[in-house]
Amino acid sequence: MHKPLSAARREFDPAEAYQYPEHLRPFIVDLPSSPGVYVFHSDSDVMPLYVGKSVNIRSRVMSHLRTAEEARMLRQARRISFHRTAGEIGALLLEAQMIKQLQPLHNKRLRRNRQLCSIQVVQGVPSIVSAKEIDFARTPDLYGLYSSRRAAQQSLLAIGDSEQLCYSLLGLERVSHGRPCFRHHLGRCAGACCGRESREDHHLRLMDALGQMRIFCWPYSGPVGLVETDGDRRQIHVVDNWFYLGSVETLAQAAGLRTVSPSFDSDGYKILCGPIMSGRHDIIELT
Repeated sequence: MHKPLSAARREFDPAEAYQYPEHLRPFIVDLPSSPGVYVFHSDSDVMPLYVGKSVNIRSRVMSHLRTAEEARMLRQARRISFHRTAGEIGALLLEAQMIKQLQPLHNKRLRRNRQLCSIQVVQGVPSIVSAKEIDFARTPDLYGLYSSRRAAQQSLLAIGDSEQLCYSLLGLERVSHGRPCFRHHLGRCAGACCGRESREDHHLRLMDALGQMRIFCWPYSGPVGLVETDGDRRQIHVVDNWFYLGSVETLAQAAGLRTVSPSFDSDGYKILCGPIMSGRHDIIELT
């Protein structure tokens, strides 16, 4: 007969530590069933516990309160606040902005990335470039957004493997001119390094693979306002170089946001590229 495991050896079960956070009930009453951002606050006025977004703030917050895995955060929480937006785009933008600015304790994603990299193709040769070196919003022929040079290099290696490209022509290793690379001997390179394949065909396969990750240049000469509406609520999201400057209700208010110096932001790009390039939203040029 097996003896029961000691309490010290038992795995922690969140359900055992979970208790419904009754102390947060007063803050549930005013939560709207509309899009926006919500914040769980601790005793600190500087660093919140968690920032989230939803198309239905009330429903999403209620789901947090019933989640045993979040027992620790719920015990630390002292109040809940919210910010309504005119739709999902505004909620996504505001959430990303607040997480970068406030660095909430329990948010692990959307933190500010200081090593943003991409793959640039110049005269047919790919190289890894950093957002510190060039303006990603204005530079053509960029492919993919990566958190580090290593991540960009791993992506380039993966493309080389999947497309049977030559590492030497990708700038990833050196090979004597006209000699086949080691991967060609293994059947993993189609032979552009030694004339078994034309360099034109090699380049076409490379660009076809990279094309799926193309970074679009900012399509305007300056800042714009993307208009989003939800019922009687209307917001103008002010954006420049794919950088979210803030949301306003009138064009007159937008002038105050344009004093900020915009720089390329990967989260802003991922959120805004589809809505801006699709033509489904009204875009107001603010120059």
